Amino acid sequence: MKLKGTREASHAYSWYEGDPDTLSSQLDSFLSDVPDSINGSGLPIPGAKVVIAPHAGYSYSGPCAAWAYKTLDLSKAKRVFVLGPSHTYYLHGCALTKFAKYETPFGDLTVDEDVVQQLRDTGKFQDMPNRSEVDEHSLEMHFPYLYKRITQTFASEAEYPTVVPILVGDNKGPEEKAFGKLLAPYMKDPDNAFVVSSDFCHWGSRFSYTAYAPGGQVEQLQSLTRKMPKPTDPPIHESIKQVDHLAMDAVESGDHNKFVDNLSHTKNTVCGRHPIGVVMAALEELANEKPEEGKYRFKFVQYQRSSLVEDVTDSSVSYASAYAII
Repeated sequence: MKLKGTREASHAYSWYEGDPDTLSSQLDSFLSDVPDSINGSGLPIPGAKVVIAPHAGYSYSGPCAAWAYKTLDLSKAKRVFVLGPSHTYYLHGCALTKFAKYETPFGDLTVDEDVVQQLRDTGKFQDMPNRSEVDEHSLEMHFPYLYKRITQTFASEAEYPTVVPILVGDNKGPEEKAFGKLLAPYMKDPDNAFVVSSDFCHWGSRFSYTAYAPGGQVEQLQSLTRKMPKPTDPPIHESIKQVDHLAMDAVESGDHNKFVDNLSHTKNTVCGRHPIGVVMAALEELANEKPEEGKYRFKFVQYQRSSLVEDVTDSSVSYASAYAII
């Protein structure tokens, strides 16, 4: 299938700045607020070719996303896979773009037609409906950041890597493992980098998730209602943090099954749980093939929330950034 047209930057001027100069200054500011070294390594971290980063409006999650993008090593990248969840339509499995380019306020990024066709030829992928893809923010929110980091890495547009957008739908654990196995050879290829799009806990009645750990006992999670007295031991936002960090610990374990089991227990509303699951499964394939200390496992470097919830009538979304070395 011949890729056609340009997927417009539909969330520019609303979710993020549409003026390229203003946007550039904002992203530079976010990136400059991140230290120049993390975990004893200068940034970007050599070999950190896989990151998890949030996808909310930049005024909310932009500072957190900067931590992922500043660790991301694009020095050898010829293409970047971007995996995100579907918010605009129900998807089972995974889906590929039909667009030839992705627009950003800085310029267009070219979709890697050959790799998209290779994936399509497996028969395992669907096509994203154009309208749903244009409306979807989970992929789009990464391309301005990616473009910024590309321009910081490469001197010539001729060197700019292509992109491979993949929407990951509602898959069970075994299905995530199957897609992970399919993508593992691409992850092993030194020419490729991966961006995983996910926010973490969406807490509040508007998200149908008000889980609370009384006394910090996560095994006794209960759903809060407006009729209950305001909990203070711990405050709600500390309970949210605890639930999120259990999910983050499961991701850092490198064990895909532990992540799936954690979400089954807490029901944490990690919207990118399936993209994370697929990429964890791919990393686990590589780790089993050639175990190496310090590789193939995510390390979280930042955790933030849109607000600190005190009352059941409040709400918040959590954001986290991580990297993995290949």
